[in-house]
Amino acid sequence: MSVVAMMLHPDRVEAVELATQIASYLNDSGHAVRLLEKEATVIDRSEFQSAKEEFTKGADLAVSVGGDGTMLRTFELFAAHDVPVLGVNVGHLGYLTEFEADDAQNAIGLALAGDLPVEERLMVEARIERSDGGTEGGWIGLNEAVLEKKAQGHTVRLEVTIDGSPFATYAGDGLIVSTPTGSTAYNLSARGSIVAPTHWSLQLTPVAPHMLFDRSLVLRPDTEIRISVVGEREANLSVDGRSVAALSDSDVMIATCSDTIARVVTSGSGSFQQVLKQKFGLKDR
Repeated sequence: MSVVAMMLHPDRVEAVELATQIASYLNDSGHAVRLLEKEATVIDRSEFQSAKEEFTKGADLAVSVGGDGTMLRTFELFAAHDVPVLGVNVGHLGYLTEFEADDAQNAIGLALAGDLPVEERLMVEARIERSDGGTEGGWIGLNEAVLEKKAQGHTVRLEVTIDGSPFATYAGDGLIVSTPTGSTAYNLSARGSIVAPTHWSLQLTPVAPHMLFDRSLVLRPDTEIRISVVGEREANLSVDGRSVAALSDSDVMIATCSDTIARVVTSGSGSFQQVLKQKFGLKDR
């Protein structure tokens, strides 16, 4: 018997219907199923409800039913516990959710039997050094840490130091520190480099810079990136879309790769390239 924790997009009808089927399949197959209170209520299976503090303990597999946002929430809970995550896509085309609804049960069965590969993905960690000497953070993300302007209609000035060496002061909407997995998220929208998700690196990408230098930097995974707020305009720090802190003049955000490694169940079919082809409408000649 395996312990399978499941998260889903509770407001998406297709996700609720599929999660209901998956929960029944797992239960009928003799596996233990866990859901948080809201998800258990939505699929009307209160017997699978788990307290949040017990949700991740001893889990053999985490199943995410939804889109990339649901996957990020799943990794937020399970990555630190070394639990592999299998993503089932419902609705929009996603980069993280590799398996489609009609193959979900088969994929889960193969994963539980150890017959699917598990990729290790780098995660980014962000922390803050305040101008008064205080420290905060340790937030980790699978996609990115973003420091960007708070005030609409204005730029923010951000001074970048890489491995202790001053690099440049950016004026613009913000800066993204992206993982390879996150290179196809906000980083892509900001014209950053597309990086294979199993590569180990950090990408530093400016958002709408008001300067001639507007290129994305692909840096070693052991790089320390320090971004200091310069001037009276505040910046907001978000990690994987979660707003975590506001920074003022002389506060510093420090981004590094995390000691926590995300584990993603894949089909081994090279689907990353196929998703890129489909997303951009690329054709074979």
